[in-house]
Amino acid sequence: MPCSSHSSRRSWSRSATRRIGGRVARAWRAALWFAGAAAAASTSICAEWEGYEVLTRETVIERVAQARPGSPVNLYAKNLIGLDLSGVDFRGANLSASVLNKARLTRAKLDGCNLTVSFMEGADLTGASLRNAVLFSIQLAGGRLNGANLSGARLIGDLRNADLTNATLTRMNAAADMKNQSMGLMRANLPYAKLVSADLSHADFSRADFSFADLSRAKLIGTTLYRADFSGARLPGADLTGADLREAQFIDTDFSGANLTNADLTGATFRGEQGLDEAIKTGTRGLP
Repeated sequence: MPCSSHSSRRSWSRSATRRIGGRVARAWRAALWFAGAAAAASTSICAEWEGYEVLTRETVIERVAQARPGSPVNLYAKNLIGLDLSGVDFRGANLSASVLNKARLTRAKLDGCNLTVSFMEGADLTGASLRNAVLFSIQLAGGRLNGANLSGARLIGDLRNADLTNATLTRMNAAADMKNQSMGLMRANLPYAKLVSADLSHADFSRADFSFADLSRAKLIGTTLYRADFSGARLPGADLTGADLREAQFIDTDFSGANLTNADLTGATFRGEQGLDEAIKTGTRGLP
């Protein structure tokens, strides 16, 4: 996609962010979700985001340091592309609509942050803490979240090809947003994501897209995965004890060594699955 198209998306984003709130904001977020997927490939080409205030690492750290207790720093709609913000304590900050593509946020503290409609494509969040953060309509394709803690966060967004190895996603609300159906299904998209040994226990990933994702040895104990798509996904050694997998889709899914004890697969679609015979199925309901 040419830069002119990407510039149009930025101009549209600025106009919409000025009017954020209520029905306008909901429609904009939904439309941005689909536009972002199509324009993601051009992000690295168009480094400048016209109209977004460009901040340096030093300025960011200064603003964070000057924030008053009980009054989180406001970094709304800022251009933070490629900055090294490793270890910065952003807790509670407003980073909504900001651009952090390729930023380095290793071990950063982002607990309780508002990252609504932020752009973090290719960002490095290795070891970062995002507990109870709001990640609504976020663009995190290709992000590195190895060992990151996202427990309790609200997630709707694009995490395709993201690396969440050993990440903590417990008690997350990553269920599809059913209020925006007129604009298309807004959900957690994790196709081709790497979730090896990640912990998604007791989270809600209803209608999430895990197609071709690697969930080897992942923990999904008591996880709600209603109508989730696991087409082409790998689940070797995954623990799905007590998981809600009703009406989920398993096409060419690898279940080798998975634990499906007391899982509910009622109404699930199976086609070309592998390793289901050797999975642990004590008390499992809805098997084909």
